[in-house]
Amino acid sequence: MARCEVCGNDYDKSFEVVAAGAHHTFDSFECAIHAIAPICEHCGCKVIGHGVEVAGRFYCCAHCANESEHTDAVVDRVDSPA
Repeated sequence: MARCEVCGNDYDKSFEVVAAGAHHTFDSFECAIHAIAPICEHCGCKVIGHGVEVAGRFYCCAHCANESEHTDAVVDRVDSPA
């Protein structure tokens, strides 16, 4: 068993996440998200999907990126070639 670094629960189904070379142990995805998910620079929510990155800043979606970056160039999806 391993202890969750967020809540301290000693759980037989804990798991390890390696992010940017650092090893973390959690008992749930909720704790993992709380500890290591990036935070949207515009609205402050945790980025748990793909999100977007602009010049090293993370956003949960193109709308937030465009609002913060004062542009309309950021898009959530790119059409694939036909």
